[in-house]
Parts: sequence; C-alpha cells; structure tokens
Amino acid sequence: MGVLSPDCSVFHVTTFYDIPSDLLNDALSGLLASNDAISLPEWATYVKTGMHNENPPLASDWWERRCASLLRKVAKKGPIGVNHLSQEYGGKMRRRSTPGKPVAASRKVIRVALQQLEDAGFVSRSEKKSVESVDGEQMLYSGRICTPAGQKILNEAAFSAKELAVSKHPGLEQY
Repeated sequence: MGVLSPDCSVFHVTTFYDIPSDLLNDALSGLLASNDAISLPEWATYVKTGMHNENPPLASDWWERRCASLLRKVAKKGPIGVNHLSQEYGGKMRRRSTPGKPVAASRKVIRVALQQLEDAGFVSRSEKKSVESVDGEQMLYSGRICTPAGQKILNEAAFSAKELAVSKHPGLEQY
C-alpha cells in the first residue's frame, strides 16, 4: 500500500488526509454501501436534510454519501458532537428581502447516521467524565471519535481513490 520515496529512506502511505474530500467521499461511500449496518432508514426518503433546503435529496445514494462525509469529519475533527456537525452541514435560510441567517442541518439525520457508523464499528463515543446525579452515576461524553476500523476503511478508500486524484491533481504524486 505504501510507496518508497526516490531516496529510499521514507516510506509514504496514502492516508485520507492526502486525498481531496470529494474524491475520498465517492470512494468511501462505495465501501460503506457494501456494509450491512449502513442502510437508508424508511423515513429518510421523505426528509429534508435541513431547514435551509426546499426539497429532500434527489440522489439515490445520498445516505451513504452523508455517512462517508460524517466519517471523514469525525476522523479529522473528533471528538465532535452532533450539534457541531449539524452546524457544519447547515446553510443560510433565505428570508425574502432580509439577509439570510445561518441555520443548522437536521440533527436527526446526523444522529442516526452516526449511530449506524457506531454499529458498524467505525465510530465510538469518547468518554469525558463520570458525574453523580439523582438517578445514580452517569457518563458524560465529549463527542464521537474514529476507531481503528474507521481509520482503516478511510485509508483503504484513500488508496483506491489515489489514481483518480493524481490524474485530476498532478501535484499529489508525491503522496
């Protein structure tokens, strides 16, 4: 999977940091589509992905693409929670003649996609601390992080998308 550099002293391995996100998400969504834990919920065919959108997504594989994008973002920025992710996927709500204001994306879509990635073993919750409450001891979480299995599938997708990335962006040959 890796490539020796011309001076044979450094071993370069293609990681998901080296490939542009659009190419990586295409390759990763193909890998996630073959996983049984990642599947489109029945309600997802009718739902909008945020208040700023007028219609539901038209692409048939939008759920796998969203899961791939979420996995990449969790691996890059984790530990990260649903609220921060919904703000990143949000947009501007058009309000007729007044300027648009930023709105968050659907938290339900993000939460269910993260739960499916968690069931597949690609993402896990990061424990922050344990606190005492009326009901007993509860665990607080600081967000979700990428597991080694998630890192592995991300790097597999990056390696499979490397040829296309090099053909589109010649400067990536060194990676």
